[in-house]
Amino acid sequence: MKKLLVITIAMLSGASMAIAQDATASPSPSASPVASQTSRTATAENVVITSEELDVSREQIVPSLGATRYTVGPDRLDQQALGENAPFNQTILRFPGVAQDSFGQLHLRGEHANLQYRLDDVLLPEGITGFGQELETRFADNISLITGALPAQFGFRTTGVLDIHTKNGAAFTGGEASVQVGSFDTIMPSFEYGGVSGKLTYYGSGSYLHSGIGIENPTRSSDPIHDDTDQFKGFGYFSYIIDDTSRLTLLLSGNDSNFQIPNNPGQIPVFAVNGRTTFDSSKLDENQAENSAYAILAYQKKSELFNMQASVFTRYSGVLFRPDEVGDLFFNGVASRVDRQIYTNGAELDMSYKLNEQNTLRGGLLFTASHATVGTATLVFPTLPDGSQAGDMPFRIVDNTSQYGYFYGVYLQDEWKPFEQLTINFGGRFDVADETLTESQFSPRVSIVYTPWAPTSFHIGYARYFTPPPLENVPQSTIAKFVGTTNESAITLDSPVKTERAHYFDAGVTQKIGDDLQLGVDGFYKHARNVLDEGQFGQALILSSFNYREGEIYGGEFTANYQHKGFSGYLNIGYEYARGMHVSSAQFLFDPDEFAYIRDHWVFLDHDQRFTGSAGIAYRWNDWSFSADALYGNGLRRGFANTQKNHPYETLNLGVERRISLGGRQAIKVRFDVVNLFDKIYELRDGSGIGVGAPQFGQRRGFYGTVAYDF
Repeated sequence: MKKLLVITIAMLSGASMAIAQDATASPSPSASPVASQTSRTATAENVVITSEELDVSREQIVPSLGATRYTVGPDRLDQQALGENAPFNQTILRFPGVAQDSFGQLHLRGEHANLQYRLDDVLLPEGITGFGQELETRFADNISLITGALPAQFGFRTTGVLDIHTKNGAAFTGGEASVQVGSFDTIMPSFEYGGVSGKLTYYGSGSYLHSGIGIENPTRSSDPIHDDTDQFKGFGYFSYIIDDTSRLTLLLSGNDSNFQIPNNPGQIPVFAVNGRTTFDSSKLDENQAENSAYAILAYQKKSELFNMQASVFTRYSGVLFRPDEVGDLFFNGVASRVDRQIYTNGAELDMSYKLNEQNTLRGGLLFTASHATVGTATLVFPTLPDGSQAGDMPFRIVDNTSQYGYFYGVYLQDEWKPFEQLTINFGGRFDVADETLTESQFSPRVSIVYTPWAPTSFHIGYARYFTPPPLENVPQSTIAKFVGTTNESAITLDSPVKTERAHYFDAGVTQKIGDDLQLGVDGFYKHARNVLDEGQFGQALILSSFNYREGEIYGGEFTANYQHKGFSGYLNIGYEYARGMHVSSAQFLFDPDEFAYIRDHWVFLDHDQRFTGSAGIAYRWNDWSFSADALYGNGLRRGFANTQKNHPYETLNLGVERRISLGGRQAIKVRFDVVNLFDKIYELRDGSGIGVGAPQFGQRRGFYGTVAYDF
């Protein structure tokens, strides 16, 4: 029976059946080295089997239950442009309904961020949004995007859940060292290694990236000025099997990144500085440093009827913007050094209990405590009553603030199957957010999944959402300190940023045609009060939050996935319509004319993009792999009060890889990628619109080569 179980698990995980059979051969009765090796092999196999079984039971604790789930595995991750070296945000752009923005930002279903990240089904606390990608595609085994009417276990960030299942030593045994070189002075050495030692499974990865295009270029040029980046990233996974029903897992990560802020030559100075009136904007020297780290410790226990996972976590992230003090004064009349940091600690508990054949109860709780600090040192000029510059000698204003934030959440729900084809999941959660304001809400959730026959599945759901503002992005400037200076706000009203409250409806159908093709259609509608949005206000490239009093978002998605032998393909098309009215918090961030217009008119949200698409094909032939993928965007908003939009764009990428076996696990992999094959010049932002500070163009054509050694 044990031998059969080993073979079955090996088949499910893509392992060779022959290897599994050999590994379970009868041990020698003597205490010879051969017997010792066989014993160690059997122990390792038992750890692998137990890890697989615990992974399956973990999925039963927090399943998607009626929400829309879109998953990509190792093959799809490897077949995208740049493969595992692709930045994490570029990987997520290949999911349905995801729109691309500047500074690495992502928008899903017409919303600004509001994404929840989970690693191995444990919440990753929020960090400050910067240019760099703290998460890496490299350490992901598979990634799921869960959207729609989410079940009650998902709270706070609810537009979508990015559920990342990491590689681990039970599945990734051995190592890989690689180096990528390419256009824009790109060089990226990296490594990963995993294995099993006794009851411990482990996996680690690390990388260094230098590139001459760290942030989107503000010009159409293929040679950005002052745009270098250096990024160091590391990740570790450690899991200890206590017994066949329980384990401890530790996840660790660190990131240290530095970015030059790219220059836009030919800009005309607006202010005089110390008697001078000229400055070459191509010589500006602005920089931003970003660093972060997190640790997650989880304990999992399973039994025939009861499953649970308890975790504690901690996270730090910081962003430091260093201006060109003289240059920024010439062009903006303001030069701000901004240092934002946030520390978060928390705990999470998720449980499931199979009450009977028809009912499975699930419940849990979440708690996080955060401390955010903002330190600014701003050079400004004095102004006359009409707002004009009163003198050319700048002076410095220091404005330091801090804020504590506490989030509490508890949920309970029942998965009820009155008969085999029908599943009804209903329940609710109660959340409290204690930040600048203390707010709370009970949020009911219900979803129905009907599968009249195996290839067809319908779902419909409703969810009440409660979304607190991200503590790290809540503006905390002291307005009064800047009265009579070039950093004075034209509007002095500063209502606190509030929690968004929304009603969300979702319905869809998936249809499998034959063994190879699966289609999906999904529609959604959201009506919200205190709609949360974010924008860049001021020259520091850091986001600040605010509310619209009312808003609505609706749209739909179509997905198609095809797999036949060595050929695979996918197509995602998304449509959305997002608008809001009346800015009701952080009003001082706005220009008076736009503020007055938005008070009485519906306006499109700055991240509204009517159509979004992604597609890809891949073919494997012997040791060769060929792939192509494409992205399409209908254009984000621009102009006064977002009344216009940018031009549509599309990009095509190609990749080819050859694996050369050296015997056993050892192999050399050679890969070549072309990004933006036709060198499409496209503008993500033109510098206008609500909360948009500068123009940004997408990457021009780039060529990249990668050599990897598997051992």
